[in-house]
Amino acid sequence: MAAKKTKKAATGDLIISKSRTKAAVKKCNVSSDFYPALDKAVRSLIQIAESRATGNKRKTLRPQDL
Repeated sequence: MAAKKTKKAATGDLIISKSRTKAAVKKCNVSSDFYPALDKAVRSLIQIAESRATGNKRKTLRPQDL
């Protein structure tokens, strides 16, 4: 039997949820290119928080790492 191919999402693997992002926005529409930009910003924040935590010899991210 042939291996099943996994179908990659059209927008790639996003950390953020499109539906929750759209629900959080009250007075504006959300363009399709906003989601990848938001995802990039979130990934950057996570990387910074991770660097700070490891710099403080911790393996747990805390709110103060943001």
